[in-house]
Amino acid sequence: MSEIIEMGTVSSKGQICIPSNIRENMGIVEGSKILFVLQDDSLLVKKMNLETFEQITKPLKEAAKKAGFHENEVEGLVHRLRKK
Repeated sequence: MSEIIEMGTVSSKGQICIPSNIRENMGIVEGSKILFVLQDDSLLVKKMNLETFEQITKPLKEAAKKAGFHENEVEGLVHRLRKK
């Protein structure tokens, strides 16, 4: 893929418009999932797909299994953490 450099603007609501030629090049359409990764002063924006999601969650699933954490415990954990 060739390099494309574009500039965008952040709206008053914090929304960013992805330039049309980048959306078309990446096949980003309404409803597409986008991953944002902030590292120091750089922001990585990555188009998500099922394969990408599986790659990202694989280490988390392995750590949960190693810790003996079960999926049915997630909802209770989320509620406890939100109360803090």
